[in-house]
Amino acid sequence: MSACVPTRTEDHPSDPSASGPGKPGTPSGPGGKGLRRFRVQASDLSASISVFLIALPLSLGIALATGAPLQAGLVAAAVGGLVAGRFGGAPLQVSGPAAGLTVVTADLIQQYGWRVTCAITVLAGFAQLGLAAVRVARSALAVSPAIVHGMLAGIGVTIALAQLHIVLGGTPQSSALANVRALPAQLAALHPAAISVSVLTVALLLAWPRLPGRAGRVLRTVPAALAAVAGSTALAVVAGLRLPLVDLPSWSSHALPARPEGPVLGLIAAVLTITLVASVESLLSAVAVDKLASARKVPDIRVPRADLDRELAGQGAANVVSGALGGLPITGVAVRSSANVAAGAVSRNSTMLHGLWIVLAALLLVPILDLIPLAALAALVMVVGVQMVNITHLRSVKRNRETLVYAVTMASVVLTGVLEGVAIGVAVAVAVALHRLTRTRITQEDNDGIHRVRVRGQLTFLAVPRLSRALGQVPPGSSCVVELDGSFMDHAAYEALQDWQNSHVAQGGTVEFTGRAGSRISEPASETHGCCRPWIPWRNHHCGTRPGAGSAHPLAKGVSSFQRDTAPLVRDELARLEREGQRPSQLFLTCADSRVVTSMITASGPGDLFTVRNMGNLVPLPGADGDESVAAAIEYAVDVLRVDSITVCGHSGCAAMQALLSAPPVGAHTPLRRWLRHGQPSLERMRSPHRPWARISGRLPADAVEQLCLTNVVQQLDHLRCHESVARRLADGTLRLQGMYFHVGEAQAYLLANDDDRADDRTDGSVDGRSDGRGGGWEEGWGSAPGHQHRSRGQGPSCGGGSREHECAAVFDRVAPAASALVKTRV
Repeated sequence: MSACVPTRTEDHPSDPSASGPGKPGTPSGPGGKGLRRFRVQASDLSASISVFLIALPLSLGIALATGAPLQAGLVAAAVGGLVAGRFGGAPLQVSGPAAGLTVVTADLIQQYGWRVTCAITVLAGFAQLGLAAVRVARSALAVSPAIVHGMLAGIGVTIALAQLHIVLGGTPQSSALANVRALPAQLAALHPAAISVSVLTVALLLAWPRLPGRAGRVLRTVPAALAAVAGSTALAVVAGLRLPLVDLPSWSSHALPARPEGPVLGLIAAVLTITLVASVESLLSAVAVDKLASARKVPDIRVPRADLDRELAGQGAANVVSGALGGLPITGVAVRSSANVAAGAVSRNSTMLHGLWIVLAALLLVPILDLIPLAALAALVMVVGVQMVNITHLRSVKRNRETLVYAVTMASVVLTGVLEGVAIGVAVAVAVALHRLTRTRITQEDNDGIHRVRVRGQLTFLAVPRLSRALGQVPPGSSCVVELDGSFMDHAAYEALQDWQNSHVAQGGTVEFTGRAGSRISEPASETHGCCRPWIPWRNHHCGTRPGAGSAHPLAKGVSSFQRDTAPLVRDELARLEREGQRPSQLFLTCADSRVVTSMITASGPGDLFTVRNMGNLVPLPGADGDESVAAAIEYAVDVLRVDSITVCGHSGCAAMQALLSAPPVGAHTPLRRWLRHGQPSLERMRSPHRPWARISGRLPADAVEQLCLTNVVQQLDHLRCHESVARRLADGTLRLQGMYFHVGEAQAYLLANDDDRADDRTDGSVDGRSDGRGGGWEEGWGSAPGHQHRSRGQGPSCGGGSREHECAAVFDRVAPAASALVKTRV
């Protein structure tokens, strides 16, 4: 954003608890203390209503699917919104009864009864609080995605099979296999009224998001779940269908938890199952919500990333309260959370308000809720169960070769239960990983006298015998290429390769190690300098040490390393460039500072850049006295080489800029002072009250030297426009100028926003952009530059189109890292 536009710097009030004096939502009071006030954004209010309309029918449906009292679903939804929403670490995540816990809860209710199940929920909540206290939330994410997706798919299949019986007008059985066996008899005794209501519910649920036209856009603002249940309820009421309906008893008879009774080991297993499933599902949902919120293109909205340990603690507190009040177990719900983000929620207030609406509905809308047919809720939950077998998840596990883990986990959950199914899935995942670790293919072939040994897979000690056998077939004294295609090599395999390489080279042979794509693998770490890191690409780096007396010259040593390591890789490319001539894409004008490695910071190679380096990356104006080598290089690059762009690159800690600040070169006669006269316009530009300060990525520079370094880049671009060849190409639209600043200590590059971008943000009254820092500290004592009042208008920016008394500040934007190779491959 341009410096000419005033911007807010305060964060968005995403968490009411974070409000303080001077922050939105907390007006300052006497004595500097803020009076806390609960403020709700309009977007949070509308999002809470949308989530409430989705959560209400789903909560009733999940309670029906578990066999719990229907009120328990409303209690869990309200507590999930109010307690987990207030104390959780994911502001936009919506918690409540979830389909992922339906099978587990149904089994517990059948085995221990509803009141003991509530007590188990309380204990599971305390277990989650304990896990949060020891900060193990991140460990839950170590579970393979194939296991999690398989678990959810198995739960979905189990839910769908159970609810299908209610859809057909019957009663579900105790297990998935029993439901499958009872299905033929259920199909022989259909209930027409239940089927008609269920079919209408499913049809509305699937067709509602696809309603066409302008009217469809208006209708789609109503959640599909609410529209489906409301439509089927209206049909049942109008047609007078006789069906089992929702029956919410009086809250005075609401069941509360009882003291757990039964086998101790069974109760412990039940608590661990609820804890595991609820925690993993909540944490995965929190991570997914983070991604959805960060992908949202909403200006000035900053939602903090999820604190997973705090989120786990919030879920534990919610389960304690829900179980104590006779509610279902609670977890983060991906469907409602996604709807919350899509509806524009910006803080946890939307989640908390949705819980408040659930409370009001449970107290005031009982007569309306009692009209809902159970078949409609069953159809709704059945569709949710089917959708848990996600096609996107299937494609993901297939692409990552984890189909076996997914299928076994899903089948095990359906056949044995959630905890047992997950345990079986983990065992299969470990077995698959061990199989891949030990499965290594080693082949050897001879191609035109060059022997190639290919290794596919991970190199462990188990593969060393086969590796040694293949390497032993390479004739002594021959040239050999070892192609390694794997991401892991243990010490035994490394020693085997190293010993064979030393022996083969001693016999007159050559060895080259490459990856699958043919890229050469660097020399072993033992041959590099001990204080260097493997990501340093240059080989003549000496870590700040200097050679002692009598030692080889460092330049000769570096050239020798080049001949050994780099020359074989670039020889063909350099030969091509010699035949075809140089065709650089840009002229790169930068400082002669030894810390600025041009090829490294631009990731360029031979023939890419036509580089000009001088003290201070200066561009003398045409006709200026002194050295004309820079002007000659510019003319050659622009008119002969026909470069597409010119980049002026400054850097932090520039010695030339420091010399300009300490002693302006007026009347100087040394070569250095005469050269630095070409930087005098930059110093005058920085001190001019009519020109704005340059900014770096939305902030003022750290000190006067950095300010002058940035200003110098902008000034030298203006000098470039004064050269005839550059001006002509700019007028033709065939040349582009670019400013760049490299912070050496941060290893961070910044690019200058172009003039068009800055002009678009220009506002009246923004003359110099200095009101936020002019009087402070580091610029004091600059004084006026000698000769400042006599600067010629003809030798400044006027060469490029006239002096601008009211121009926007130059803004250098941070260059973000490119996507990793792994991301590119997956995309």
